[in-house]
Amino acid sequence: MIQSETLELLEWYRLCQHLSTFAATKLGAIASLHLQIPASQAASEQLLEQTKEVYQLESRLASGLSFEGIQDIGDALERSELQGILAGDELLAIATTLAGARNLRRIIDNQEDIPILTELVAELRTYPELEQEIHRCIDERGQVTDRASTKLGDIRTELRKLRSQITQKLQNILQVKSNAVQEQLITQRGDRFVIPVKAPQKDAIPGIVHDTSTSGATLYIEPNSVVPMGNQLRQTIRKEQAEEEAIRRALTEKVAAVKPDLERLLAIVTTLDMATARARYSLWLKANPPRFIDRQEQEIITLRQLHHPLLVWQQQHEQGHAVIPVDLLISPHIRVVTITGPNTGGKTVTLKTLGLAALMAKVGLFVPAREPVEIPWFDQVLADIGDEQSLQQSLSTFSGHIRRISRILNALGTEDREGSHPHSLVLLDEVGAGTDPAEGSALAIALLQYLADHAQLTVATTHFGELKALKYEDQRFENASVEFDDATLSPTYRLLWGIPGRSNALAIALRLGLKAEVVEQAKTQVGEATDEVNLVIAGLEAQRRRQETKAAEAQKILQQAERLYKEVSNKAAALQEREQSLRASQEVAVQQAITQAKGEIAKVIRRLQQGTATAQDAQQATNNLNQIAQKYQPAPPPKAKPGFVPKIGDRIRISQFGQTADVLTAPDEDGELTVRFGIMKMTVKLEDIESLDGQKPEPITKAKPAPVTPPPPAQPVLAIRTSKNTVDLRGKRVADAEYILDKAISEATGPIWIIHGHGTGKLRQGVHAFLEQHPRVSRHEPAEQSDGGSGVTVAHIS
Repeated sequence: MIQSETLELLEWYRLCQHLSTFAATKLGAIASLHLQIPASQAASEQLLEQTKEVYQLESRLASGLSFEGIQDIGDALERSELQGILAGDELLAIATTLAGARNLRRIIDNQEDIPILTELVAELRTYPELEQEIHRCIDERGQVTDRASTKLGDIRTELRKLRSQITQKLQNILQVKSNAVQEQLITQRGDRFVIPVKAPQKDAIPGIVHDTSTSGATLYIEPNSVVPMGNQLRQTIRKEQAEEEAIRRALTEKVAAVKPDLERLLAIVTTLDMATARARYSLWLKANPPRFIDRQEQEIITLRQLHHPLLVWQQQHEQGHAVIPVDLLISPHIRVVTITGPNTGGKTVTLKTLGLAALMAKVGLFVPAREPVEIPWFDQVLADIGDEQSLQQSLSTFSGHIRRISRILNALGTEDREGSHPHSLVLLDEVGAGTDPAEGSALAIALLQYLADHAQLTVATTHFGELKALKYEDQRFENASVEFDDATLSPTYRLLWGIPGRSNALAIALRLGLKAEVVEQAKTQVGEATDEVNLVIAGLEAQRRRQETKAAEAQKILQQAERLYKEVSNKAAALQEREQSLRASQEVAVQQAITQAKGEIAKVIRRLQQGTATAQDAQQATNNLNQIAQKYQPAPPPKAKPGFVPKIGDRIRISQFGQTADVLTAPDEDGELTVRFGIMKMTVKLEDIESLDGQKPEPITKAKPAPVTPPPPAQPVLAIRTSKNTVDLRGKRVADAEYILDKAISEATGPIWIIHGHGTGKLRQGVHAFLEQHPRVSRHEPAEQSDGGSGVTVAHIS
């Protein structure tokens, strides 16, 4: 009972209604309206995989998955099994459903990397021969066709002949008795052909009167001469109906013979349609796939920028207000979160948003939050939310709350087969409210302490100040509050963590015009301790705002640094490319000059070889060769200026980048020094720099070390994993992980074990990239299977 109450309080059925609008078939829409919540984590993960694959598939296909032709044929299948005779339109619906299912299977089979969907449609049996037989016998209007059987074709040929004979006979009567008829018209009453005759002239055309006009002036008479043909026509029509029924009966029997397979086909198509609806709804919400975490493995609940899905719908379709997201980052040791703050500040919306996020993840929907979305799989989601806007009857009284909380505690007390309590999410709104404040506060404290022992996570809203102190008595408790703007006297709907909400009633009353002496008297009644607590909380809030401002400024500086680094890298790449281009062009020019010089030298040699060589000719040849050498030999490089030794504070030029920089450290024995240009620091070699006037630095000459007797080889130390050489990075961002790793490596004397888990793989990639560029890390490798396998990396320190 409490489960259904919780779904109603969270307005789960409204979300299901929104989801059903994204279904393509009637069956999918009905199934979405009555969405079943899985009872196991494995079932939820299966649904999530289906949603992910459809999401991926829809992004590839231009028009998405098509469910055209698929109809709800469940009732027709039931009647076929009960030996009923299906109508033509029902048979046609079965044929189009078979064709639609086969088209779905063809689309999925033609795609790659969707194993779940491929396995799902592999069980589809679409019976193309049954579909073809139905289309042969039933036309697009649901009528039995002439080609359905030879007998039916003959009957309809006879029918057309009889109708033609009757019509010809009546046309003759109309011409002969034109004065007696009301108008030259042949019509029908039932299955009998009649002509309109003037009432006074009825004896002129003897026959059977089948109908009369409203005024009584016209009688619709079947002349006696066509009555036998009319009787024959009726008998032939009965034959036609009997033959059509026989054809439909035969088709129905074929449908009944494969009813189990067709029911399985309907189930598979409905499963596909629901997965498609979940994917399209998730895309519309701009949601991201969740990952189920295990809090016992010290994983953090991460829901950043979490939006309430019903409020997003209201904003888009009902011109509602902009949705303010909340951030929920709950450490693994936290069992109870108490949210305080003013009324209408968003506390109840936060509870509902978290509850809906947990349920959406369970049914295979993406969660409208920023990646990564990490949330536990809760066996139960239990709520006591006294929101009058969502309840059919008022349960805001103390007794109503207690009755529902009792049902929640009873549900928590139920043990599974293994003797453990279910992992539950409990949401309590205004816990302990509706009675004497002292007793209500005591009851709320006892209740939350009980829930800390028996529920995986409890989130409760309250106005009791005593509950704020639980955090400082029990590490399983955490405080949060909804922010309130003192200047505008209105909530900002932002959720602040680690800071309890302060009372704003007196400040609001004063700003709204209540007499100052009344407010001052109220302050004396509250007491100085409460006032001091409010001042401390106000200071914490101000400090948090300053930190957020500084964080935003730091983010801007980081973005600027990244942009400058990118610009410098692009310039360096451009200069390197330009240098390579110049070098190539110079090589071409040199080769051309060499070729031309060889040609001129060959001419001189040939002149010497012609005739008798004299000393004058030899001197002339020598002069010519000297001229060629001066012409093609490149100019000697300018003499290097005397070297210099860069000192701290000097301005130098980095040759590779063409940038000037400041020297931060003197050159070490390896000829490397640290410089800074702009806001970036980097280490360069002496040969890569020069002074501003073009001097090259003097190289560092290393003193030859005195020969020493090598020490005896040390015995290899056996590497044993301990808590001191193990670093746990799970739940950390890559930037934070790099800082922790750098510190651990600098302090390490042997190999270290780095736990990063599997997850999305981004953290593992970041860790490996950092290890590969770290100078102290000689190599890294996955840990042994007993130490965590690929979820743990062993780094060997040199």
